[in-house]
Order: sequence, then structure tokens, then C-alpha cells
Amino acid sequence: MQIGVFAKTFPGSEPAGVLEAVRDAGFAVTQFNLACAGLPSMPDAVPGDAIGAIAAASNTSGVALVALSGTYNMAHPDRAVREDGLRRLAVVIEAASALSIPLVTLCTGTRNRDDQWTHHPDNADPSAWADMAREMEKALQLAERHGVDLGIEPEQANIVTSAADAMRLIGEMGSKRLRIVLDPANLFEQADVAQARTIVTAAIETTAGHVAMAHAKDRFADGRFATAGQGVVDFADFVARLNASGFDGPLVTHGLSAEEAPGVARFLKGLL
Repeated sequence: MQIGVFAKTFPGSEPAGVLEAVRDAGFAVTQFNLACAGLPSMPDAVPGDAIGAIAAASNTSGVALVALSGTYNMAHPDRAVREDGLRRLAVVIEAASALSIPLVTLCTGTRNRDDQWTHHPDNADPSAWADMAREMEKALQLAERHGVDLGIEPEQANIVTSAADAMRLIGEMGSKRLRIVLDPANLFEQADVAQARTIVTAAIETTAGHVAMAHAKDRFADGRFATAGQGVVDFADFVARLNASGFDGPLVTHGLSAEEAPGVARFLKGLL
């Protein structure tokens, strides 16, 4: 298991500086975002010199790029918005392929028009799942073409809310390119330590063999997100169960400040 961090945790729009900060904070791998190369996260195009700068920064810093953010609202109620998002996703997938990044992370979306990470009551309507699934089929065609995997993350505010939902979608898509990003803090909204452990344990068992990357974010009992190790998630148990399930991929932290990053790196390394 490799310990990593979101590159966007650190300020800057030059890949070299950002990845040096990732390394100096104690992380070996990163989930990259094109904003760290001075581009929009979902750009219209990625110039060749940007690809070169990102690759050179990874080589020089020694920080491996294990995922690239490609999130857009795959269940937005406006079809034109979804189509624009898919067009930009194609650009991100092509960039990931050029950089030999194995995984592009997605957002299964929400009916909320303004924020892809905010819940909407219509998320439970079958039409929301159907729209998202049609987007996923198109996204997987792009992924297959470029030899890149796509990662969906169970998230309470999105269409795929649970491990069971994620496995349902994988079954419907029938593609080995569709993988899971497992963040324990996104599997529940409010819980105590024992309740959180039970939920996370069940999710690991349900998704075993399908997890491409794990996230290390925490949550307080009242529902507020927290830095890893500060909330109700039992990370020692989480890591042990991931290992027992056969997972040996990256464990990537986010939702923390740059100042907190070295301490979280030490905390996570201690669990291994």
C-alpha cells in the first residue's frame, strides 16, 4: 500500500513546485489535478508542454501519479451540461493516458444544478440513475480506447451512495475498466466509532477485488468532515481490513491543510 495525498492540498500552478511539496510532506504518490499545472481541472485541451512539465515534475520529485481528477456532474438535469462534461472528460482521459496515469476519478453526480457534491431529493428517482448510467457507458468507451481505468466513489450526496450501489453499477456496465475509490468517511453521514466501523467493514467486504484506490478522510460524529485520524473512522481497522481483502493500491488522503499534511503522512505510515 502506498501513502499519497491530493496534489491540490498544496498551493501552486507549477507541477514541479507542487510535487516537491507532496514529496517533502512525506508522500510517495499523488492524485493529480490539472489545476496544479495552471489549467482548469476539466479543461478544453491539455497542451503538450503541460504534459511534458507534469511528467518531468513526477520524474524529478519521485512522486508517482496514481490518479487524475476527472469529475463532472454525470447526473446533471441538463443534458447539455452533461455533454459538455463528457467532452472535457475525454480530454482528461487522453491526458491520463499520455502520462501513464492508470486511474481517472469520477463523480456519479446529483440532480443539484449548482454543486456536483450536494444532495438533491431527485437523486433517488430512477431517471437520475439512468442518466448517470448512460454517461458512464460513454465514459467507459473512452477509457477502453485509451487503456485507462475509471474510479467511482460511493458518496452520500451523489447517485452512487453506497458500496452496494457501486457494485450494482459495475455489474450493469460489465467493464473491467470501472473500479471503486473507497473513502470511509463518505459511506455515512453521522455515526459513532462502532457504527462507522461496522459500515466501513461491510463496504470493504462488498467491494473486495474492485477497489483501485482508497481515500483517507475522516468524519466527526456530528457529520462534519475531519482530517484523517481526528474523527470516528477507525483507520487502523480500515487499513488492516483493506490488506486482508487483498488491496495493495494507493491510500490517498485529502480534506486537510498543507500544514497538516506531514503529520497525516506520519500517521498513515504508522498504520502500515
